[in-house]
Amino acid sequence: MSATTGAPRLVRPLLVAFLAASAVHLAALLVGVEAPHLVTKPLLMPLLAAYAAARGGPRLLVAALLCGWAGDVLLMPDADLAFLAGMACFAAGHVCYLLLFGRAPARPVSGLMYAVVLVVFVVLLWPGLPGGLRVPLTGYSLLLTAMAWRAGVLGGLAGVGGALFLFSDALIATGLADWPQPPAHHFLVMLTYIAAQYLLTRGALGHDRNSTGAAPGAYREGRIGI
Repeated sequence: MSATTGAPRLVRPLLVAFLAASAVHLAALLVGVEAPHLVTKPLLMPLLAAYAAARGGPRLLVAALLCGWAGDVLLMPDADLAFLAGMACFAAGHVCYLLLFGRAPARPVSGLMYAVVLVVFVVLLWPGLPGGLRVPLTGYSLLLTAMAWRAGVLGGLAGVGGALFLFSDALIATGLADWPQPPAHHFLVMLTYIAAQYLLTRGALGHDRNSTGAAPGAYREGRIGI
């Protein structure tokens, strides 16, 4: 699996910038201040992608994060067409992740659990979804669930990241179906999403030293211990 060239001197500044932008973004959502939220959202995934590239991470990881950036930007307007385009970008990101995970075997029991959760969730959600979103959202949910399940081949951190990604998007889907929402709904969506992308990145960069059976070609950690 090909990796980016890397820029060790930029690793720490980029990580600090990503964490700072994430903190400002989440704080703005929590207190209901719109301007910092709008400014920082388009910065999150490019900063994380730049960090991964500076670490010399796989190009598929950088591509997945940049697809997430495109999805983030497209979901900002309140428009059905933009939502579908954003969902397509996130779907492309999940394909990048699945290719990154390779063909290493994943646990069939967890796969069965994810499959049951997917079927039950879609069945419950279906009646409340707008007609034009039912089929695209079901296809996207299948791809997302596959990514969440397969993420575990990179170790525990990536596995948790995949599960958090699924949870974050499930919160969005329940909003589309007009289900009752928890307090600070948008904050929870972004908190779990940011954590998911960061943990998937950590897993792909080889930070989970206790992982076993990592995907062939998965990037292993070098000398930079960040």
